[in-house]
Amino acid sequence: MTAVDTAVLDHLDTDAVVALTQQLVRIRSVNDHGATVVEAPVADVVADLMRGFGWPVTVTEVAPGRPNVVAVVQGSAPGRTLMFEGHSDVVTPGDDTDWTFDPFAGDIVDGRLRGRGAADMKSGVAAMIHAARAVELAGFTGRLVVGVLADEEGMMRGAKHFAASPAAYGVDGPIDGVIVCEPEGGEICPVTKGAVRLRVDIHGRMAHGAMPQMGRNPVPVVARLILGLAELEQQLGERYPAHPDLGPFYLTPTVLAAGSAEQVNVIPALASVYLDLRTLPGMEHEGLVQVIGLLADQVADESGVTARVTVIDDRPPVDTDRDAPVVQALVTAHAAVGESPVVFGGVPGSTDGTILTRDAGLETVVYGPGGKWIAHQADEYADVSDILRCARVFAVAAAGFLAAP
Repeated sequence: MTAVDTAVLDHLDTDAVVALTQQLVRIRSVNDHGATVVEAPVADVVADLMRGFGWPVTVTEVAPGRPNVVAVVQGSAPGRTLMFEGHSDVVTPGDDTDWTFDPFAGDIVDGRLRGRGAADMKSGVAAMIHAARAVELAGFTGRLVVGVLADEEGMMRGAKHFAASPAAYGVDGPIDGVIVCEPEGGEICPVTKGAVRLRVDIHGRMAHGAMPQMGRNPVPVVARLILGLAELEQQLGERYPAHPDLGPFYLTPTVLAAGSAEQVNVIPALASVYLDLRTLPGMEHEGLVQVIGLLADQVADESGVTARVTVIDDRPPVDTDRDAPVVQALVTAHAAVGESPVVFGGVPGSTDGTILTRDAGLETVVYGPGGKWIAHQADEYADVSDILRCARVFAVAAAGFLAAP
């Protein structure tokens, strides 16, 4: 490690990193897509902490009770701008009986910090905040932006709001790189799968179950559509081979909706299937949606019904160059303090980095504490050693990135 690295790490408060993670995990900031207050309690904690550091902080609601918190930390002279980004919401724990401990325990057992959000991603939020503080205390040039954004587990409204106007958060001028602090199991991930979420509605005609000839049943049409979509997935998989870091393209039906269990004697007028597409760099989303629309129309026409495809959300893949300065800063930092070989990987889901890249043109890379595959599962945890390792890597990466001319 360099003298600069050592100086930064000397200012990293590792006890505070762990304590903040525990405090945040114990806050039930569950994004249940209906609550009016989700992230506000987390926002209050991190905003107060940042203000206590003397940082200028902007708190902006992107929806009632759903604030973004963004701090801008100025160095001693002009230079690059690095952003650390994380989100304050978590997914539901599901059925508490599926857990072997309190989903919001925030305790430490056998070196594991336990609870919903321990990995995804309150440990990342805690690590990045205190890493930024260590860089500030050690002295730096340039600028740090620390963003704790809302609704990542939903429609990413927090990232969309920030990306639309960074200046509204006190960020004037360019942001030269973004480290998204999501859990990736020690992998440096410059690539992320894209995501397209669709609803396909098949419109038929209601009728009595005893007289199906008087109606147009959309349910069997959805079944045929799903079979056709499986064939389409296979065809597209042959055209777009699996990515070395992201794996294969997926086209997955996730929700079926039709009729009513209380009226099994009624043929419904509408049946819907929801689709989750996970795409690779080079796949053009508009064309994919058009192909699915043509398939739906074909299947519907054959049965005398109609089809309509609605795009619910569209997030393109991220393909940041491995030689990008923000990626190389992480490579150098991980090699210095990461305690394991540098491994590149890819993000199988999507992160706020997708929006920051698409809407603001920012170079993003994903790296953070927690297992890569543990997110959204019962008995979620993050190893304390991993949390502290990532905090050290964040601090050294930021110092190196900002010191470069």
